[in-house]
Amino acid sequence: EVSRDDPETAFCTLANREELNPEEDSIHHCLYQFTRNETLTETNKLLCDVCTQRHCGPKNNIKSEKKYVYTNAKKQMLVSLAPPVLTLHLKRFQHAGFNLQKVNRHIKFPEVIDLAPFCTAKCKNVAEGNTKVLYSLYGVVEHSGTMRSGHYTAYVKMRAMNNHLSDLVLRGQSQALETEPVKGQWFHISDTHVQPVSVSKVLSSQAYLLFYERLL
Repeated sequence: EVSRDDPETAFCTLANREELNPEEDSIHHCLYQFTRNETLTETNKLLCDVCTQRHCGPKNNIKSEKKYVYTNAKKQMLVSLAPPVLTLHLKRFQHAGFNLQKVNRHIKFPEVIDLAPFCTAKCKNVAEGNTKVLYSLYGVVEHSGTMRSGHYTAYVKMRAMNNHLSDLVLRGQSQALETEPVKGQWFHISDTHVQPVSVSKVLSSQAYLLFYERLL
């Protein structure tokens, strides 16, 4: 779907992302980099249908003459629909010559995250005037080992049923006013072994997948 927004507001977000100043090796920094504004120039110029038609005339002449007009452009990936469940997948590998190498460093992630700085100002399921889109952590998948072998474990929070989450999934409605983490007990699960753990243990894990449920 192609939409033509006002250039002055097309790259606006629900909350000011420039005030973030995200810490290196944090999930905020990852999201900031993933949603940064990019300039497309030279070999990355954008094929512009409007410019092509203006320069070459009607569409039926374009293909035969193979005249296309490319123009400089800006590109930014933002969230246009805040999901009930936010799943973040960390890319934990990098190229080392002709091989792939696992990235083992710890990436900091919060118990409650605000997605507003990464959402378009016209985010479809956020009430008008809201400048926060909050999510509470409820699951983490961790991988130990190398690219060739390893073991997956999980951290899961046992908590009361979130009726608001059901409304979001079934009806797309957002009425929650909670801004604090969903209360509950964390457990570490490794194959058949399950044991309770503290939230500090969870937040110090080497996350591979993060699961958040929407609060606000």
